[in-house]
Amino acid sequence: MFLRPEQILNYLRLEPGMKVADFGAGRGEYILPLARKVAPGGRVLAVDIQNGLLEKIAGDVKTTNLADIVDTIWGDIETRGGSKLADQSVTAVVLSNIMFQVDSAYGLALEAKRVLLPQGKVLVVEWKDSFGNLGPAPEKVISPEKCEKIMAEAGFRKENYFEAGDHHYGQVYVLA
Repeated sequence: MFLRPEQILNYLRLEPGMKVADFGAGRGEYILPLARKVAPGGRVLAVDIQNGLLEKIAGDVKTTNLADIVDTIWGDIETRGGSKLADQSVTAVVLSNIMFQVDSAYGLALEAKRVLLPQGKVLVVEWKDSFGNLGPAPEKVISPEKCEKIMAEAGFRKENYFEAGDHHYGQVYVLA
């Protein structure tokens, strides 16, 4: 079993009207499932540094009845203010398969913290291992323990751990 965003997002307990950011949204696997969970009245902010991926997401949502609640934002999620989101402006942040790709996972965690409302949550989904180069290079893998250390240093407390597929784990964090 590979990633199943609909099931994974259940760990965030999202409700209609919430505002959620997907940092490093990539091809947008989480965008429509997020939009379905926060509609009506919610917002989904797809933040990525690759314009081509943001254009793909915008095209994908344009053909749905959820297009009016999804915004694509070019941003650098590793730097303070780089996501272009306001301080304390979102209920939750999704970090799926992004920590291993960034130069500063700690900087990423701090930017997530900055944009979260009090009682906000962060969902982290990462590779468990390299799996013979199916996943990231072995030295880039962020283990659950390393993830927890990074998030704790940024001011988060782990709320939950779960298996997110054969090759991934998931963790939910809240502001400490």
